[in-house]
Amino acid sequence: MEKILHKASVAASALAILSLLLASCGERDGYYSDAEYIMFADTAKAYAVLNDGSYINVPVVATTVCDHDRVVGVEIIDSESTAVESLHYTVESNTLVIPAGSNRADLHVKGLYDHLDAGKNLSITLELIIPDEKEFGIYGRRTRVELVKCCPFDINQFTGWCVFSSTFLQSFSITGGYQRLVRTEVYPNKPNTIICRNLFKQGYDVTLTFHPEDPLNPLVTLEEGQTASDEASFFGTVHGDNRIRVRTSAMSPSYFYSCGSYLFVWMEMYVKDLSETVGTVGHFYNVLEWISDEEMESLRNQGMPIE
Repeated sequence: MEKILHKASVAASALAILSLLLASCGERDGYYSDAEYIMFADTAKAYAVLNDGSYINVPVVATTVCDHDRVVGVEIIDSESTAVESLHYTVESNTLVIPAGSNRADLHVKGLYDHLDAGKNLSITLELIIPDEKEFGIYGRRTRVELVKCCPFDINQFTGWCVFSSTFLQSFSITGGYQRLVRTEVYPNKPNTIICRNLFKQGYDVTLTFHPEDPLNPLVTLEEGQTASDEASFFGTVHGDNRIRVRTSAMSPSYFYSCGSYLFVWMEMYVKDLSETVGTVGHFYNVLEWISDEEMESLRNQGMPIE
């Protein structure tokens, strides 16, 4: 396979220097016996690209610790990458140094936030320029860096009118309709939480809490024990205390998307009586997608139920 070298002289120099610096290393980490290998810490990994100009750190590790610096070259394999250098990302340097006394160095990659599309992840294939004897078997010398554009979290993006779609409504509503218009507000004095007014039924509000700490894992959860509706409205009878309760489903995680102002949430619906669980109604998939006031009026005029 043809490899696209951006700077052949840099690669050749890095390989020559590496051959000299690897001539004698001392301390081993024990796991790999006496062999010395250099590799990317991951063969593939997704990285968040934020709008703060920060670098992505792609770790390169060695199985030994030496008493001198080691220079490693890195090649971009354009033919196996979907991201384009200088358009979607930049690399700080095509060489990196594993310092004396360490077995790790980071390749600094900057994703160009404004040139990436949300929901369309691009990838970079990288290869280490190392002697063949330093390659660790089937683990190889390559990695795939996936660039994921992550928009800043702003809870106000998740307030106002939204279209609520629910498999619970599809299964239990009298008409079989699965969508309705719902209004949401910021929950006062409770961080990163919104109130969904009359989510399933008039008179019953449900709160959702956002967890934006990890941009690659933007979770949504429900507080345990909230009442989503009375039983009779959906079941035609009462099995417990006439309350259908909701909680976060253990079946699957729920996520929100700041770049698109929508979320999906798995809810477990259940019934209790005198604090004892009567039974689980089921685990239901729900989507909330925020829309403008104009879109809300249009959908209402077309007959979509509202609150």
